[in-house]
Formats: sequence, structure tokens, C-alpha cells
Amino acid sequence: MSAATGDAPTGGRRPLRGIRVLELTTAVAGPIAGCVFADMGAEVIKIEGPRARTAAQSPTPPPVEGVPGHAYNRTPFWNELHRGKRHVSIDLAQPAGRELFLRLVAHSDVVLENFSPRVLGNLGIDYPDLKAAKPDIILTSMPAFGKTGPYALRGSYGPGIDAMSGLSHLTGYPDRGPGKPAQFYLDQSAGLTAALTTVAAIRHRNRTGEGQYIELAMLEGELQLVAPALMDVKMNGRVQSRIGNRHAWHAPQGVYPCLGDDCWVAIAVESDAQWRALSAVIGHPALADDPRYAGEPARHAAQDDLDPLIATWTARRSHLHAMHELQAAGVPAGAVLDVAEVHADPQLRHRETLTWVDHPEMGRFPHTRTAWRSRRGHHGVAGPAPAFGEATDYVARELARLTAAEAAALEANGTVTRVPLG
Repeated sequence: MSAATGDAPTGGRRPLRGIRVLELTTAVAGPIAGCVFADMGAEVIKIEGPRARTAAQSPTPPPVEGVPGHAYNRTPFWNELHRGKRHVSIDLAQPAGRELFLRLVAHSDVVLENFSPRVLGNLGIDYPDLKAAKPDIILTSMPAFGKTGPYALRGSYGPGIDAMSGLSHLTGYPDRGPGKPAQFYLDQSAGLTAALTTVAAIRHRNRTGEGQYIELAMLEGELQLVAPALMDVKMNGRVQSRIGNRHAWHAPQGVYPCLGDDCWVAIAVESDAQWRALSAVIGHPALADDPRYAGEPARHAAQDDLDPLIATWTARRSHLHAMHELQAAGVPAGAVLDVAEVHADPQLRHRETLTWVDHPEMGRFPHTRTAWRSRRGHHGVAGPAPAFGEATDYVARELARLTAAEAAALEANGTVTRVPLG
């Protein structure tokens, strides 16, 4: 096991303390996995090419008064995806950069990457090369479609995989085309799956001394999210499509308008008892005994008649008031919160789900913490995102054991940089 640099700033002895991860990632899915490792106590070193970013990132928050810094260190998107990590810039396309990277591999436990399938091989740092540098290394690759088969050489971002998995076809309203499901839905799922799988490989390595090469095809991981629809095709010959906010059999279910601008409440009735409770709350108790709405199939068929009655009731209340009144009656309901309301939500505030971290160039910055909790308090956001190249000296001198002259030579020829060159 490699020796990391100590406990994370916001927790004690976390479960992956002592594990070192070299993160070669782009976009969202790979960095999400790196965040999970960092929050669990691993030392995660983000390795980025000298031209991977431009020197003037936009949009960025304005500089903090009296605090020196650079725009490329204040990008919110980058800072959220790389909180709690270290950073070094290495040009892996140069032979000296490849040699430096392999020296780091010799002192690490995991290499995490989500490049296009041919990149590692072209750079000369594929699994056989890594294994030669560290026999028990764990390599976790996150190709879009896998490294074999007719799509092996293709790359994709999350929305493309959402589309090819069938998820986009199932997302949206019946009278409209397919929709993009939420924000980077696939990337979040793939990042969490990669972290879980890699932790299992670490456990196996600790028991047996054997490393692993994990190939996590992001498309295959997303098929788990549409498994019921896939089974429906094979078992019933039925191709499911978009049903908006409704459910395949529970009814009534939908998102209903409330007082205010763009305010809504979601309601889902799963049983006759909940239907009776909803009927009473909205002021139509006789509906519960109306034979036209007896049983789920009948209510499902009659949703176009029931929705206006529910919407008339919700429209006279705030979304929070409607939620509390329905929940008190035993009806599943939830206010549709905008992002500003999420910040103020009392449940999330109580659990400190949004954690504010001090960043040296951005000031206080909110992060969404991972969902797990430790009774010993060894959880939470590991720390702020690193500044570009902040770990240059640590990586060159302490891990790679370079002399001062060797480290200076790498900087002189552009193999290692402390500022973006793009």
C-alpha cells in the first residue's frame, strides 16, 4: 500500500487513507469517480496536460478582493469535479513525461482513466506498461462502449450514451421527441460504479497481492437503468416510450401547478388507501367510492379527467404547503424545488449535504458531498480543488525522487508546467 500524505482536511481516518490514485480523466464521469476516492480518504493526483485548459477560463466568478489568483483556478465546474485532489501537469506525449508518469505508477495503487480507447496505447502507458512499473497496479478504464466490438474505437460524452442506451427514448412527454435526462445522468452513475468496482479490486489486491484491469463500459452500465423496459420487449414484445410524469400503472401521478411562478408539486398515488386520502384532501371525498375510479387500472385510464381536479386544488397553495398537507394525509408528495430552494432546504441543511469549503482563490465554495455517512465522522468533502500545478514539487521530488536538476530540466523543456499553456 502506498503512503499518502495524511488525513483529509475535513475528516479523520477515512476508509481509503493510504491509497494513492493517479487520475487521467476528462469531462465528468472519470472526475466523479476521483471525487469519491478523495472523499473516502485516498490521495488523488489529477494529472492534466499542459494544454488541457486555456489560461483564461470562462465563465468564472470574479476575483476575491485582495486574494491573488488566476481565472483558470476559479472555474466552478472544474472545482466541483476535482475537490479534495492534488494537481500536476505532465505532457504524457513526451518520452520524459511518460517516464515520469511510470515512476509515479510505481508508488501508486490505482490508475483511473476515461480517455478514448486508443489513447493509453498510443502514449505507451497501457495496462502491460503499468504492470511492468508496478505488478499489482489497478487500472480502471471507462470507455464509452467497451474496448472490443464494432464500437470499440468510438468515444462519447454522457448525452450520447443516454441516447444509445434507450434512456433518452424513455424520457419526455408522449407528444414530443426524446429528451435529455437531467444533468449528466450517465456520468454520475458511471463515476459511482467505477469507484465501487475499484474499491473491490483494492480489497482483492490486499488479500491476494494481485492487481486488476477493470474495463467499465459506460453504455453497459447505463443499461441497468432501463432494464425493465428491456425485459418488457423480450417478455411481452412491447416497446415502452415516453409517458411524461405519469407512471406505467400507478395513478393518479403527475406534477401539478401551485401558487407562484413556475412552482409545482409532485404527487404519486400507489394504492386505494392513498387514493381515498387524496380525494378527501382535495375536497372530493365521493371520488373514492365512484366506480369509475375503482382500482388502479380504472384510475390510470381516467387520468385526463382526474388531473384537472387535482390541479385546481394545488393551484391555490404553495408547493411547500401542498406537499406538507398531502404528506400529513398519507399521500406521497414532494415539492419541486429549484436550485435556490435546495440550498435552503431544512433537511439538506441539517445533514450538511451542501458543504462549504474554503478555496484559496475562490473564497467559500459549496460542494455536494457524497451520500454516505460514517458514525465516526470520517466523511464529507475532502477539501478544495487544487490550483493548477500545486503538487508539482511534491510529485517531482517526493514521489518520483527526482533531483533538483532533473526536475528543473522537465520544466525547462515543457514536460511539466505550473501554468496552462493553452
